[in-house]
Amino acid sequence: MFGFLDLWVQNPIVMVVLLIAGFVLLVKGADWLVDGASGLAKRWGVTDLVIGLTVVAFGTSMPEFVVNIISALSGNNELAITNILGSNSINIFVILGLTALIWPVSSKSQSRKVDIPVACLASLLVLFFACYTRPRPWNWDLASQFNMADGDDYITRIGGVVLVICFVLYMIYLFRHAKENSDENETFAPMAVWKALLLIVVGLVGLTIGGQCIVKSATQMAHALGLSDAIIGLTVVALGTSLPELATSCMAAAKKNSDLALGNCVGSCIFNVFFVLGITSCITPLAAYKGLFLDAMMSFLAPLMVLLFVCNDKKKEISRLEGGVLLLVYAGYLGFRIFTL
Repeated sequence: MFGFLDLWVQNPIVMVVLLIAGFVLLVKGADWLVDGASGLAKRWGVTDLVIGLTVVAFGTSMPEFVVNIISALSGNNELAITNILGSNSINIFVILGLTALIWPVSSKSQSRKVDIPVACLASLLVLFFACYTRPRPWNWDLASQFNMADGDDYITRIGGVVLVICFVLYMIYLFRHAKENSDENETFAPMAVWKALLLIVVGLVGLTIGGQCIVKSATQMAHALGLSDAIIGLTVVALGTSLPELATSCMAAAKKNSDLALGNCVGSCIFNVFFVLGITSCITPLAAYKGLFLDAMMSFLAPLMVLLFVCNDKKKEISRLEGGVLLLVYAGYLGFRIFTL
């Protein structure tokens, strides 16, 4: 169906245009899908609480999810994994770092006690898989992890099931917590059935075509520039699929509502690992690539640094200085990653 892209994407200009068009279709497709599904669910009598925790939450993870599924099924394993690891690192190091520079990022008790620790747990599981699924799992040293070879087992279907179970448990907690702290304000309006269905269909088509454009053009771009798919996945694709989080967080900071930015970024990290990576590896086991251990370690370090920052600060916030530190750490990591691995 998308075979014509293989021919068109050979042209450098077309390659860039397809990549940009893919991101636009991906983001807009997710928006249309969420709007249509939310309007339809409201018409069927579904509460705002359920819509917010399911339709909206899943919809914001659709860009990463679609790119991951298409990448994994097309055999582009590196893009499937680095899309998630890169998105999580960008969410914390870059987006929260930039947000803190605009306005210090405050944190709520819920974030400090539950959400950020769960994000650390999710990233720790990813790091554990990177260490454990070696040919001889309990006979490894740190140096060998940095030399992890292409094709080594990484996340099997069993690992995917573990991640999905963690996701279900987290969702159960969210429902219970939200129910106890919910208000009666209505935020979702019912929509005409035909309009809702049209938005859902158009959104799904946009997500599918956008995902195909991104995977095809990003893969070709990596080959044309002499870079690995992993580097393109960690940077261009990860940043593109994190655009909704970037826009939301910067706007929240500009309005001095920075606690929304923290919840937005941390929640995205949790969904990316438990839901997107879990479902992807259940469909097709994911193999390792060179540099995986470092990418997984940085994905774990990101929420851990945030947890340390907010817990050790009297105001329980990420200061401008700490935001700068997050950006510098990411810059150092990315430079090392590109030029050494």
